[in-house]
Amino acid sequence: MLETTQWINEYFNDSSDAIMIFKDEELILSNQIAKDLQHELNLNPQYLVEVADSSVKQKFSPTDNCFSCIIQNKMKEISIPITLAKKMPHPLNYFMIYNIIDQDEKVFSLTLKNRGTIDRMDQLAQQKKLTQYVNRAYEKERKRISEDLHDSIAQGVYSAIMGVRRLENNQFSAEELNELTTVIESQLNDTLTEVKEMALDIRPSVLDNFGLFAALKVLAKRLQENSGVTINVAGNANTEKLSNDIQSVLYRIAQESINNALKHANADEITALLVAHDHYITLEIIDDGDGFDVPKHQRFNGRSMGLMNMNERVKMFNGAFKINSKSGEGTTITVKFPIA
Repeated sequence: MLETTQWINEYFNDSSDAIMIFKDEELILSNQIAKDLQHELNLNPQYLVEVADSSVKQKFSPTDNCFSCIIQNKMKEISIPITLAKKMPHPLNYFMIYNIIDQDEKVFSLTLKNRGTIDRMDQLAQQKKLTQYVNRAYEKERKRISEDLHDSIAQGVYSAIMGVRRLENNQFSAEELNELTTVIESQLNDTLTEVKEMALDIRPSVLDNFGLFAALKVLAKRLQENSGVTINVAGNANTEKLSNDIQSVLYRIAQESINNALKHANADEITALLVAHDHYITLEIIDDGDGFDVPKHQRFNGRSMGLMNMNERVKMFNGAFKINSKSGEGTTITVKFPIA
């Protein structure tokens, strides 16, 4: 028991947060960092109690008893932003956690947590979440490619091989032989076309050779021919200053957005607008289709990349992603990246 008490005391005093414990609004115990703050900032603990009291009253009810009102609302803990040393060159930003320890004895603690540290932890958590989303998208894309190779390319090649094996039979007439070779040639041409389509989907060579704008033109032409939907590409952007990674992301967003509009929006016309501004470049994919309720589709929804994964890919390179859509009014997807 004594050893446990010692561990608790060590944890209390060595905590990176300033912890103060009050009874009937009187300070009865502080850890070392709380004592240091009181000394260095000439901080009156009663000021913190008053801030907590005021915040709780604003949050819950106009009662005069701060402790009672937090109990009445069935909460044991609230978080209050607070800034100390406001007149100093570098003010100190904290979250003050108001936590009830003993309801009957009116014992509570105030814990000051550095907001910068919390923000960094949030950033790390967001980065982890971002990595998970992107990895999920990559794995989904790899699975799709694997399935295409197995279900389409491999089957086409296998059929052609079986046809070639039949040629070993010398019992064919000239007409039958000509018919069989024509079938084999057709199978190989179909397979070659599918390979080229896959290569364009994975990484179009025109993107590397002629840049993003030309690649979008080729993409629009191909999808327009396949779908019959009018797809326009316009803008004045010179994308030479954009990194290959950002150009790839913009191409993928355009590809995914146009395909989504073709599959789900019943659009008659789609426009990809690539525009350069003084310090940033924007890509807008605008369709006149059905539109949708954006909040209901913010999370990953099973479509190839999904709206969430589009957003995360853009954020990886410090870009901004926005969806503007209403039912019956079409959809506009906007991506913005800073440029030097």
